[in-house]
Amino acid sequence: MNNVRVRASGGIPQTQIDQAIDHNAKPVAHWLAAYAQHGTNAPQAVKGAFSIVIAWPDGKVFCAVDRFSIHSLCYRVVDGELRVAERADELAGADGDIDPQALYDYLYFHMIPAPRTVFKDVFRLPAGYYALFENGRLTVAPWWKPHFDEARRAPVDELKAEFRQILLDGVRDQVAGHTGCFLSGGTDSSTVAGLLREVTGQPARAFSIGFAAAGYDEMEYARIAARHFGAEHHAYYVTPDDLVAGIPQVATSYDQPFGNSSVLPAYYCAKAAREAGLTRILAGDGGDELFGGNVRYAKQRVFGAYERIPGFLRRGLLQPLLTGTALPGRIPGVKKAVSYVEQASVPMPDRMQMYNLLARLGLDAVLTPEFLAQVEPQDTLRQQRETWRATDAHSLVNRMLWYDWKYTLADSDLPKVLGSTRLAGLEVGFPFLDDRLVDFSLRLDPELKVKGLTLRWFFKEALKDFLPPEIIVKKKHGFGLPFGVWAVEHAALRRLAVDSLDTLRECRIVRADFLDRLLKEYLPQYPGYYGELVWILMILSQWLQARPRPFAA
Repeated sequence: MNNVRVRASGGIPQTQIDQAIDHNAKPVAHWLAAYAQHGTNAPQAVKGAFSIVIAWPDGKVFCAVDRFSIHSLCYRVVDGELRVAERADELAGADGDIDPQALYDYLYFHMIPAPRTVFKDVFRLPAGYYALFENGRLTVAPWWKPHFDEARRAPVDELKAEFRQILLDGVRDQVAGHTGCFLSGGTDSSTVAGLLREVTGQPARAFSIGFAAAGYDEMEYARIAARHFGAEHHAYYVTPDDLVAGIPQVATSYDQPFGNSSVLPAYYCAKAAREAGLTRILAGDGGDELFGGNVRYAKQRVFGAYERIPGFLRRGLLQPLLTGTALPGRIPGVKKAVSYVEQASVPMPDRMQMYNLLARLGLDAVLTPEFLAQVEPQDTLRQQRETWRATDAHSLVNRMLWYDWKYTLADSDLPKVLGSTRLAGLEVGFPFLDDRLVDFSLRLDPELKVKGLTLRWFFKEALKDFLPPEIIVKKKHGFGLPFGVWAVEHAALRRLAVDSLDTLRECRIVRADFLDRLLKEYLPQYPGYYGELVWILMILSQWLQARPRPFAA
């Protein structure tokens, strides 16, 4: 291993590796020992969030990221060499070419799923993957293939005790320096706030964001949790002026367009925590995706019931009767049955994208012919189908969790939190993504995750004597940023949106006539619905404007 260059970030070697080397050695030595013993399976001998790059003098390179890509890596092959960096723009350089297919992915998903990045020939390691470059050949493959043990049954009381101990240990392991937590008032962040008090013996320093907009504010629940756990509660209300000031800064801080609109509130929350003296903040991300907390899990379970009807009845009677003619749609009370059969007849995961905004508006109505000529719209479904098939889970709930570990966590929510905290100058930890908790989820009976149509049944049952009752029974709303409402009412924010979309016209990605209708008709009539589209187009424009080279389809 002489002259081997290693860059390691994060990760705690497991016991068998610790025993093989000096306990006082640096993480680099741990990784070298792990690779010497396990080769490309070395990440399996490490726990926690990490990225690793090992480069040999002969040009061989091994790199890997953790299960959820909390520590990310990008790569490209140039002149027979593998180059690796944390950010895609570092590898692309100022003259990097923009990939039109990646821009289409962004418009469709509101982010760009790995392995693609916005730059041609620059790729991001997907969560739980490694890359090995040896003898001029690049191999990219998963080192982590989670196994869902759906046949295991254990007494619920035993599971509760184990679960709560893992949660406590997970929070304890994430505390370092001046640590506080985000507090939204949901079950996850409230749990972290309560456990942080138990771990430190001090009131948790909890930070919340609110919006002075009807139907968008959940500060009441954050205050309930803060009172229940005796937290030192800091609340900040984001304003339209904050968006005007923060949008250009946040949009251009990412290495590629990133359209998760919650990033602005997360940034201002992290900024408030940093100004209050925190050096580290704990986030509650992951609980929904490990224990069945998203509304779509119950919704898709309802549609999944249709698949249990014998095929000859579905194809021979129900579908021809309800969807084969226009008559049922005219009968009062039957429209819902028609809609149900239409949706239930579409296989997963395609069914989850039936209400995708870009698809519903019509590609030809939104995108220019020259841009559409450069992309393959069906590739978005190809990606999702590959992910859907790449699991050994049989239950619908676990398959959806697996799907969300990529598209919701690794590609969207975690970059949101990581990017916003990095910009604010804070470290961040994710107790719910502790390896022990993920492994617990893998062997938890899926019927305990979503019981009937009850979301997070086990989670809430295990913590019903710990969390405030109001939060246990609280319905999941998923309130987001009231951008659309504010963009209609607030002159400066509307001007920023209009100017951004005007600049986007020059790129010839979105049709000019559609942009006119979007701003003048659609947004004022339905700000909550069309505000999301204005947002992702505005962020794209801001990001493209910051590039030294203009882009045009």
